[in-house]
Amino acid sequence: RMQIIREIARKVAQIQNAGLGEFRIRDLNDEINKLLREKGHWETQIRDLGGPDYARVGPRMLDHEGKEVPGNRGYKYFGAAKELPGVRELFEQEPPPPPRKTRGELMKDIDADYYGYRDDDDGVLLPIEAREEKKAIQAAVSEWKTKKLTTLNNETEEKMEEEEEENIYSVTLDDSSSGEDDDKDGERDSGQPRFIAHVPVPSQREVEQALLQRKKQELLNRYASDTVVSQAEEAKELLGVSSSSTT
Repeated sequence: RMQIIREIARKVAQIQNAGLGEFRIRDLNDEINKLLREKGHWETQIRDLGGPDYARVGPRMLDHEGKEVPGNRGYKYFGAAKELPGVRELFEQEPPPPPRKTRGELMKDIDADYYGYRDDDDGVLLPIEAREEKKAIQAAVSEWKTKKLTTLNNETEEKMEEEEEENIYSVTLDDSSSGEDDDKDGERDSGQPRFIAHVPVPSQREVEQALLQRKKQELLNRYASDTVVSQAEEAKELLGVSSSSTT
């Protein structure tokens, strides 16, 4: 056992030299791990033969000089072997996340300041809140006035349009009222010359009957023959109806 320990110590001293080269360093590291396993076997054999348990009471200096890769239990890296390519990344793992705090631990940090109970004690927050509140009220009032004025203007325009539409249809034609208005206008305009019609003026109904008779006559002249026209004239004479009376 002591011979193996001396051999391990010699090789551990050699592997500290980074200038040996990657392959030599890897070989030395493998030899050291092999000697460590052999030492463990000798310690187990000594214990089984009734000797001291070196795994429990013996020095562990040589074992603590190496680092063991997580998940690769038993294999250790010594000296310059820790900086070999591919080995450095194995040790550069992310640190484990911090343990989650319990509800009781979280409640220890919660006090009155957390809920803002003493925010107004220094007298700084109240003036700021009052100033901001005043600005908010002024902005709300200004917006309300603008909307109210816009609504009133729209309502006024709608009322004016409705009144104009009503005035358009409020004028009615009435012969009697128009005659009275004409008389009143004549009285008002007494200074202006007046014209009197000496020829009888036909009424609206007489004009319509004359137009209707003319249209009938045009249709007869267009579509009826001379015989039909003469027969119609004879029928009118027999009935005692003359063309002058119809007109």
